[in-house]
Amino acid sequence: MRYLVAIVFAIVGAALAMHFLSGPVANWAALQFKFESSDEAENINQLAFMVVNLAGLIVGWTIGWVIGGPLRGGARPN
Repeated sequence: MRYLVAIVFAIVGAALAMHFLSGPVANWAALQFKFESSDEAENINQLAFMVVNLAGLIVGWTIGWVIGGPLRGGARPN
């Protein structure tokens, strides 16, 4: 049950990060550098977008893992 809760929270964390954080952070990161071509700017933008989504996934998984800890199951018979 703990893994299921962690997976659900990871999906929710990634979705929230993608919806609220990834776009603005990726745009901000791309504006911090000077580029010689638009491809370089787009690569940085995409990299920042993926990194923020990965961070949201990891944070969601961690929160779900902690919350799912007590749901591991009751005492097992001897």
